Amino acid sequence: MSLKIRRVVTGHDENGKPIVLFDEACRNVRSGRERHHSCVVWSTGSFPTDNAGSEDGGLRPVASTDPGGTVFRIVRYEPGVSPRNHRTDSIDYAVVISGEIDMEMDGTSVHLKQGDVLVQRGTVHNWINRGTEACVIAFVLVAAEPVKRGDTVLQAVG
Repeated sequence: MSLKIRRVVTGHDENGKPIVLFDEACRNVRSGRERHHSCVVWSTGSFPTDNAGSEDGGLRPVASTDPGGTVFRIVRYEPGVSPRNHRTDSIDYAVVISGEIDMEMDGTSVHLKQGDVLVQRGTVHNWINRGTEACVIAFVLVAAEPVKRGDTVLQAVG
């Protein structure tokens, strides 16, 4: 099953009156691996951002993160999702919307369920759904400097 997310985005008309710019299902649902679907709800190319424009931030081309901005992404992890160990140069705020999932880091596993929140701070991690139901997570990724330990820079991977 694919990901179906309704997004409502506000803005302003030419007179400064608040309006709804977009009220639609996310059109940019993609899958980069088996049993995984995601959509970028919105992204910005800067931080702080400029709220004056009316361009669709959900359709901006972004990788996992935006090196100078933010990305708001919804991800659906099906049971048995293909693994992807990765680290991003961002601070990630995550809220489990539905289901359950395990977040693994170098031999450590944390079980998360609906309503749980996670702050991911540049660590290598992987998401594993060992359950029987899909897990949906909302992520906000804010650009960050790479983590440094001594003379070592922990670069983004995966």
